[in-house]
Formats: sequence, structure tokens, C-alpha cells
Amino acid sequence: MCFSSDGRGDTGGARRREPMRATSGELVVEARAGSEDALAELLARHADDLRRWVDARIGAPYRAAFDADDVLQVTFVECFLRIRQFDPQSSGSFFAWLRRIAERNLLDAMRVLDRAKRPDRRRFLTDKVSEDTYLMLLANLESDGTTPSTAYARAEARRRIDEALEQIPPDYARVVRMYDLMGHPADDLAECMRCSRGTVYMLRARAHERLAELLAGEADLTLRSERRGFKQFA
Repeated sequence: MCFSSDGRGDTGGARRREPMRATSGELVVEARAGSEDALAELLARHADDLRRWVDARIGAPYRAAFDADDVLQVTFVECFLRIRQFDPQSSGSFFAWLRRIAERNLLDAMRVLDRAKRPDRRRFLTDKVSEDTYLMLLANLESDGTTPSTAYARAEARRRIDEALEQIPPDYARVVRMYDLMGHPADDLAECMRCSRGTVYMLRARAHERLAELLAGEADLTLRSERRGFKQFA
């Protein structure tokens, strides 16, 4: 290589090009194909805008219970779980999808905080988890608009739910076990998990969604299997 009078290498006038930054559309394709790095980059690009959007919608009565970062934390977990379900329609659709997930988390947190002002007399703290507490959880899942338990016998409820809990994120499962099955107050969970009370409620809402989906899917498989068995003997 030749050197100029100032000691710098002479590259013949050619300049090194910085690597091109991937577009959001390219990152979406990679993320849907399973790239966690691509999804992390997408979320980083939208985090500030999403934080401002969420923060503007948290009413004063709720700010003591959670903040925008709490909403983003649960929202990003959901994005990693559901990115393959995302169907891109336009260059701005990823942020719209992200915002819908955040809005659902926000509304769930506020709704449950409002409900928490009226104590649930059915809740009790226990160190022993019984079939009754599992059945109460199934009843809660059904009240959320799903019907996963119709194909489940009482004796199977505990085993089926335990299997489903193993398939959801650890924080989701922890909230369900401690809040729904053992009756710990949300404040205790928040202290134990080092998060806000609002985060506990958001995690619980998303955990219930995942459990309902898993249990409903299991019930469908059981029903189809039974139908195949009937056809064989028909």
C-alpha cells in the first residue's frame, strides 16, 4: 500500500462503506423465521415510541401500581412468544401490532387494579394446593371466554394444568402457581419477583391466555382422538 505525505494509507480514492442497516421489513421477515436478534432489534427501534404511547395512557390513579416500562416488559415477552403469528400488512404494521399487545396489557392491568378494590372472598392463602384450587383456576379460564375444561374430568384437572404450566414462560407459571393456586396477594408476588403490582396482573392475564390456548388445544386433540376411536368401531 502506498502512503500519502500525511502518513495515511492511500486507497486510491475508494472509501470503506458502512454495512447497510437492515430495514424494518427485512427484520420482520427474519424475526418471523425465528431470529431472536432480529426481533430484539425491531423492539429496540420501537421501544421509545411505544413507551411514550403507553405513558400517555396511564391514568394518575394507576401510576403508583405500574409504569410504562412495566407494560413494555410484558409486551416484549408476548412479542417473542407470538411473532410467528404476526401477519405483516404494511411497513408500519409491526408497530401497530406491538401497540395492540401493549394496549391489552395496559387495559388488563387497570381492570384488575379496579377489581382489586373489591376483595374476592373466594381467595385464600394456602401452602397446600388441592384439586379444588385447580378447578377454580379452570373456572377463571372459562370466565375469560374460553371453554377448555369441558373435556376434562375432575381427577385430570391438576395433571393437565401442571403440564400446561410447564409450557409457558417461567414468570407466567410462577404468577399462576402463587396467585391462583396458592392465594398469595399480588403485593407479595410483586415483592418476591421484584416487579410492580401492575406487572403481576399483566403477567397473570397473559398466562391465562396461554393456558386457555394450550388446554383448549389439548381438549380438541382429545376429542378428535375419541372420534377416530368411535369410527374404528362403528
